[in-house]
Amino acid sequence: MSKQILIDPVTRIEGHSKITIHLNDDGSVRDAQFHVTQFRGFEKFCEGRPFSEMPALTGRTCGICPVSHLIASAKACDQLLAVEIPPTAAKLRRIMNLAQIVQSHALSFFHLSSPDLLFGMDATPEKRNIVGVMELRPSLARDGIALRKFGQEIIALLGGKRIHPAWVVPGGVSNPLDPKMREQMLAMIPEMQAISLRTLTWFKTLLEQFREEIRTFGNFPSMFMGLVTPQTNGEHNALLDHYDGKLRFIDASGNIVLDQIDPTKYNDYIAESVESFTYLKSPYFKPLGYPEGIYRVGPLARLNIIDRCGTPLADKEWTEFRALRRGVILSSFHQHYARLIEILYGIERIEQLLNESDILDKNVRAIAKPSRSEGIGVSEAPRGTLMHHYKIDENGLITWVNMIIATGHNNLAMNQSVKQVAQHYVRSERLQEGMLNRVEAVIRSYDPCLSCSTHALGKMPLHIQLLGSQGDVIDEVKR
Repeated sequence: MSKQILIDPVTRIEGHSKITIHLNDDGSVRDAQFHVTQFRGFEKFCEGRPFSEMPALTGRTCGICPVSHLIASAKACDQLLAVEIPPTAAKLRRIMNLAQIVQSHALSFFHLSSPDLLFGMDATPEKRNIVGVMELRPSLARDGIALRKFGQEIIALLGGKRIHPAWVVPGGVSNPLDPKMREQMLAMIPEMQAISLRTLTWFKTLLEQFREEIRTFGNFPSMFMGLVTPQTNGEHNALLDHYDGKLRFIDASGNIVLDQIDPTKYNDYIAESVESFTYLKSPYFKPLGYPEGIYRVGPLARLNIIDRCGTPLADKEWTEFRALRRGVILSSFHQHYARLIEILYGIERIEQLLNESDILDKNVRAIAKPSRSEGIGVSEAPRGTLMHHYKIDENGLITWVNMIIATGHNNLAMNQSVKQVAQHYVRSERLQEGMLNRVEAVIRSYDPCLSCSTHALGKMPLHIQLLGSQGDVIDEVKR
């Protein structure tokens, strides 16, 4: 009864994954599980290394978002040193992190997801790919390349290279910003803003034709979590903050559950569970228990938890975005929308930071010896909140590491989303292309980095099995 169907090109998901769909006797879907089949081992082989190596070492966790790991790791090391880094160093770190978010979001939206949006979910794989986008709408493909190049160019100007820069270090950054490089960055801003705005305009015209996907792609009640700007004196005007800030949890109705939580106290509110069907751990909100304590992180979560973005153009787009639905935007299809707004915000915020009066200050690093045995660094990666937690011995050697990656935070939500899509679209004992692609697309909306979240290397296949009520394999698709 088992049949194998090969579909080309390779699926647009980073890392090893498998989806199992369980059927009832009548052919309807009973359950679906998202399996991450890579071994999680990165934390263990960090043990014994000098803590000062951790930013450069953990940056190798991922080739797509190395800067995100550099930032979180360096912040953890700042705590180990018990230093407050120079203000200019913090601003330069923010610029690099925003550049990372812009380029990563551009990769996700233009290269991985735009084929679905441009051709539709039911188009053939031969057409529904980035080459097809270049043929049908070359301006869209060029815009995606330009935005990604912008982010990577800023990373290279600051850090010396686009991938795995070693510029972010414990205590700050290794060298100040050169005035000529600042002018190069500022010169790119107007064109990048124009690209962001026209892409948003185009995307908003598509919403009506994807009403069914919006209704079923991870559209369920859950909590949302992320960093917001610190508040004082009872203020309630939390802004978008990707580098620093306090944790905020909201519920599915938009009510604030917890606010202004010190990120170093994450253990008080977040625990991790392990399931036999996946190597990816499942973080959950402790007060609600497992698995009821499901929450989401990432661009959609960040735009749900804030009171505004904090830059003029992004605030205007965010206001329109939040008008889609009264209260919280629940559908994970709108992760795409949120990414575009964050790209615009990132470009605006980079410009603001580059125009700060002290951005060329040469004091960019605090020098100290280890003063604490434990350090925690939390920042926002493109895919959501990133946590690095280290313990060291008296010689400054790592004795214990825990990393909670954004994709891990979203693990419960991704499983729930796959089940929702499968239950809506699977109505027979055969896998159709449109159904297969929608299962992929709902995962893709989270932009998962599976190698990043499980700390392993590998190729990028997707394996979906359709199981009967007795556990027999009815149909199977591998990519």
